[in-house]
Amino acid sequence: MNDAERKSVGNVSLWTKGQGVGLELHLHDLPPGEHAIHFHQNPGWVAPDFQSGRRAFQSRDGKKTGFDSPDGHHAGDLRNFTVSASGNANGIKMTSNDVSLGEGSPSLFSNGGTAIVVHAQADDYQTDPSGNSGDRIACGGVRGEITGRIS
Repeated sequence: MNDAERKSVGNVSLWTKGQGVGLELHLHDLPPGEHAIHFHQNPGWVAPDFQSGRRAFQSRDGKKTGFDSPDGHHAGDLRNFTVSASGNANGIKMTSNDVSLGEGSPSLFSNGGTAIVVHAQADDYQTDPSGNSGDRIACGGVRGEITGRIS
């Protein structure tokens, strides 16, 4: 994961967990507080705004951003996480049952991969398209094939 200045801010480990994907965050040098994190459609990303990552990964027709959306949420939606006062988010684990790392649909490896994007603010879980979560402040690509635990 890199920030807008292309500086490494850590990594996110991914692994198959049941029918979904487990994630573990190992991030540093981020602004303290609650932040949104999403899977985005394209693996390509360019600092400083990471707009090339496009929209949240949405493999389910008619779904909107947000766990509280009456239309259902995007497959790329994840729960917010908190960065400590020292700028770290280490060992935070979460699960997404809406995506996979394998041949199951929707795979994070479809269309050449996806991206993981950290936003400046928390996701409000209802505002489309990004949960009112602010700018994209860090990004990393999810590419390749799973052969075990990856970072």
